[in-house]
Amino acid sequence: AKDYELRQYETAKWVSTVIRGESQKEAMRQGFWKLFHYIQGKNEREMKIDMTVPVTCLVKFGCTDFKVSFFVPFEHQDSPPQPTDSDVFVEERKAAAIFVRSFGGFASPEKYAEEAEALARTLRNRGQPFHEDFFYTAGYDSPFKLFNRHNEVWYFKK
Repeated sequence: AKDYELRQYETAKWVSTVIRGESQKEAMRQGFWKLFHYIQGKNEREMKIDMTVPVTCLVKFGCTDFKVSFFVPFEHQDSPPQPTDSDVFVEERKAAAIFVRSFGGFASPEKYAEEAEALARTLRNRGQPFHEDFFYTAGYDSPFKLFNRHNEVWYFKK
């Protein structure tokens, strides 16, 4: 479709942290730094790991917990170093079909919510079944990248 795509993601490991009771923007900031420390060596092997994209954030409607995640690089998928911060964990996300809407610019929580609502509306209009109680935000760029930025919102297909 011209305004979204359906992707098939394979099972993969992500390193994640849940930030509770903060605004989405503050949760993203806190979560990013916890995960950044992990890839900088705050793990059982004191190993530096390459930064990957996207950085995702799980947004559940009516909930103030936000799960922020980094994709574990392919070379560490089989055996990622365990975090030493008790708030950080490695999780395996099962294979899934995901509806994706992409957009540019600097993404605020409000912009992500607006794009998620537009995607949800399109999916409903097309009769596409999806999990409506949550979505993921996905950011692909460093805050220092000013142009041609890439952001996404994801809904999981039912």
